[in-house]
Amino acid sequence: MGSLFRSEEMALCQLFLQSESAYTCVSELGELGLVQFRDLNPDVNAFQRKFVNEVRRCDEMERKLRYLEREIRKDGIPVLDTGENPEAPMPREMIDLEVKFEKLENELKEVNSNAEALKRNYLELTELKHILKKTQVFFDEAMYPPNLPYDQDVYFDDEERVNLLTDSSLHQLKHIG
Repeated sequence: MGSLFRSEEMALCQLFLQSESAYTCVSELGELGLVQFRDLNPDVNAFQRKFVNEVRRCDEMERKLRYLEREIRKDGIPVLDTGENPEAPMPREMIDLEVKFEKLENELKEVNSNAEALKRNYLELTELKHILKKTQVFFDEAMYPPNLPYDQDVYFDDEERVNLLTDSSLHQLKHIG
């Protein structure tokens, strides 16, 4: 594999390719890494070029891959870097890759939103649990006021305690207070 240093021997060539074989020829030349392309139509707007839709599709797939890689790295999953550039896929394979990347991106976004919802639910339930513990202390103090004697050998489970609070003990507390 050569390099494009100034001291390397180079030749300026102009290629004329048929539209049907242009993709294959350019991808092969690009994989060699020995070619530098020069724009012969610098005045033409980027949106008026022939392969602008394909370039946009590639940019969109690259964006999805960067998103997937960022999420993978964020979760601390090691990514194997072979250092090799993969071969350019054929146009038919690009459609399959687009579908796979779209599916993976949507699934990952859904997983992230579900994880956020679970985290929110967990925090809300933890808050409610602490509130219930604090109110239980309040009800225990209301059921057994510190200045009144009570039988310490009597134990209630939570359901009995709630029933006692709602029925007889509230009635007794009204008469005491």
